Amino acid sequence: MFDKHDTEIKETVEARKVQISDEKAWELLKVAKEIVVGRGKKSQSFKPSTENKAEILSNCLGRTGNLRAPTLKIGKMIIVGFNEEMYNNYLNK
Repeated sequence: MFDKHDTEIKETVEARKVQISDEKAWELLKVAKEIVVGRGKKSQSFKPSTENKAEILSNCLGRTGNLRAPTLKIGKMIIVGFNEEMYNNYLNK
């Protein structure tokens, strides 16, 4: 999927080996201009602020309390989770 978009992957982290707690996740997420979360066939977009921190974290963290995979940082946008339509829409911008 990423080859079609001439996307360069700068860093990968094995999520099963590196735990990212809610506070570390928030440190990563709060600086984004936009956070897009895909779950199943749905996706949601958030503008991070302290008022919606709990809602963002509840959508971005999985059952284990770790940041959901995959998580991509593209410029000032962060994409969390997987939804093929969401990826097609945001990677074609």
